[in-house]
Amino acid sequence: MSARIVVTGAAGFIGSNLVAALNARGIDEVIAVDDLEQGGKFRNLADLRIADYVDRRAFYDAFARGHYGRVEAVFHQGACSDTMQHDGRFMLDVNYRDSRVLLEACLARGTRLLYASSAAVYGDGAAGFREESACERPLNVYGYSKLLFDQIVRRALPGAGSQVIGFRYFNVYGAREQHKGRMASVAFHHFNQFRDEGRVRLFGAYGGYAEGMQARDFVWVRDVVAVNLWAFEHGSVSGVYNLGSGRAQPFNDIAVSVVNTLRALNGEPPLSLPALVQGGLIEYVPFPAALVGRYQCHTQADLGALRAAGCTHVFAPVEHGVAAYARELAAQAAGYGIR
Repeated sequence: MSARIVVTGAAGFIGSNLVAALNARGIDEVIAVDDLEQGGKFRNLADLRIADYVDRRAFYDAFARGHYGRVEAVFHQGACSDTMQHDGRFMLDVNYRDSRVLLEACLARGTRLLYASSAAVYGDGAAGFREESACERPLNVYGYSKLLFDQIVRRALPGAGSQVIGFRYFNVYGAREQHKGRMASVAFHHFNQFRDEGRVRLFGAYGGYAEGMQARDFVWVRDVVAVNLWAFEHGSVSGVYNLGSGRAQPFNDIAVSVVNTLRALNGEPPLSLPALVQGGLIEYVPFPAALVGRYQCHTQADLGALRAAGCTHVFAPVEHGVAAYARELAAQAAGYGIR
């Protein structure tokens, strides 16, 4: 019998990609945990092989009671990831309380826990992006909820008898994020803007950065899954680690990659950034007042700890990952053909 695995947030973006990757390895004994109040998320599960589906509200306490029997590992991806959610009670209930119940149950039962944290713990990044308390300055309750659980994990690690490993995701993009709405990746929004309007919109100058030059660590979901599976294969590795590409690239790079990929699919030559701006294919809009003082203008994962733990995975740059993703999206959308 294959290993029994639990994936929380299984109908979500990263969770469904993890289930797909486990299926590809022949692991079908997967308990998928999620909340399908947003019914359209079922599409992320429809092509996957799972042993059971459990609503998140019924799962955590039942798991703590041992209801699901022997479970080798839990990939805990379930969370409220809306950074604009200001209901702190809800955020801590979903992101902290559920996670703590899960942690205590996994430690008691010897189940390995691989969970999603977030680069939001670093706030504006002014203090750096190392996995150290001096760098951890969240700007919102979402970031705080993730940091609080990381702190609990750190306290538990010295006495842990099984793997507990958290990954601080940076800006993840890729397949199966279509349900996320405004929280979907920049690449996803750029694709849809260009398909629907023939142009991509970017923020203008802000925070000392020129138009479109605010930079983030954009990481392809395929790379995120690969590192999670590396950790699954290396059960002796525990801790809290950054998971980004290790490079910061401006939003302009995303826009250029998306637009030129779609132009290529229509048999049109690539254009430089100045030419795309001059032609109205990329447009800059005023920076929103609502985000002033609450926006990360620059993020870049420090991968020193991950590399020291033995992970040698090579991360795709935007020019490769976003272009491949745009082709995937185009294959699903009318108006662009792939041969």
